[in-house]
Order: sequence, then C-alpha cells, then structure tokens
Amino acid sequence: MSWESSIEYERLLNTAVRTELGGTASADLMVRSYNFAEIEALQIAGRWQEMGEILSMDAALLERGGAEAIVLCTNTMHKVADMITDRIDIPLLHIADATAAAVNEVGVSSVAVLGTRYTMEQNFYIDRLASHGLSVLVPDEPDRTTIHDIIFTELVRGVTTDLSKEAYLGVIDRLVTAGAQGVIAGCTEIELLISQEDVDIPYFPTTAIHAAAAAKFALSDTRHQIPDTRL
Repeated sequence: MSWESSIEYERLLNTAVRTELGGTASADLMVRSYNFAEIEALQIAGRWQEMGEILSMDAALLERGGAEAIVLCTNTMHKVADMITDRIDIPLLHIADATAAAVNEVGVSSVAVLGTRYTMEQNFYIDRLASHGLSVLVPDEPDRTTIHDIIFTELVRGVTTDLSKEAYLGVIDRLVTAGAQGVIAGCTEIELLISQEDVDIPYFPTTAIHAAAAAKFALSDTRHQIPDTRL
C-alpha cells in the first residue's frame, strides 16, 4: 500500500519482463496507487468493509480498463481479498498463495510470519498459508508490537536503521528457537530492511515472490510473442 514497496513491485515486474522478452520490452501495467495515510487511518479505525469496497471498486475499474489480472501489492489488505474477487471476473493473484508455493518448493514446513499487527493477529493470512499445509508461527508480545511499530513509523516512510534491523533479527532468533524453519516477510516493506543475507534460515520476501508470480502469469501466454503483459 505504501509507495516504498510499490516501486519495488514495478521494478521487479519490469525487470522480469525485460529479462524474459529482451530488447526494450517492459511490463504493461495499470496502477491504482493510494494515499497511504488515508488507508492507515481506516485500518486503525477497523473500517475493513469500507476499505474492501474501495479496493473492489478500483479492481473492477482496472478490469474494465483491460487488466487481465489483479495484483494487490500488500499483505495486510488481503484481508478483503474475497470482496475483490466477488467484484471481478479476472484472477486476483493472492500473495499468500504465491508465498506458500515458494515455501513448499524449498521444503520448509514450519514458517514464521512477520508483518503488521493485523496480519500477525488475524486469521485471513495465517489460515491461507495453513491451507497449503504449512505450520505458521507468529511472534509473542512485545515482539508483535515491535514489528508493527517499525513498519508504520519507519519502513513505510522509507526509513531503515541498524537498530530496527537488530530488533527484527532478535525476533527472528526467538521464532527459530520456537521451531520456525523459515521466515516470511509478511509485509511488503520488510524486505527493505531484512534480506536473506541477514538470516541463517530460508527467507521469503513477499514483494519479490508476488512480483515473480505475477510476471510468470503475465508471460505465460505471450512467450516468443510481442508482449501484452498488462496487469
């Protein structure tokens, strides 16, 4: 939802298309970007129905504009994914499905999720991962508050600090002790702070995973053709 990770989505999608098709090829994207301050206020107020209506209406507008798939560039707002899919006839490429596939491909069965408080404490995301056969762990308090607050006070504003990285790595260490075999960066901004090089267990950055899945979908019927990679 914040542009800090949205630009990463665009960079990754365009890079994937150019790598696959060569030359000057790039992704044909239709983008609906939001004022994140307004979204944050609705989240704090718990006005999920209102947010679902906003996102589903915009998804329908993108479909009418020619989009062939919807990529919701956020983990937290997948809480309203069903409202979106009810409104459109094109696929919504669910971030938790793409992430679970990446986890299963590595062979990890027990995975920790770091994300906003909404993602860590509510069932919409954890249950989706569990439906793919994964055992999911989330941090205890006060670690959940630490993870959440750093996202909203720093990462969505483009701020990364060594102190926050150290705090995240401490949370990950405690989750590994609790049995986590891998860790999901379940907020698209987290991978701006933590990378695979920072941890000793498999790391699953959802922005990169989701963007790769979207590019694969868009390119699936256009390989060896002039690209029509609209998302």
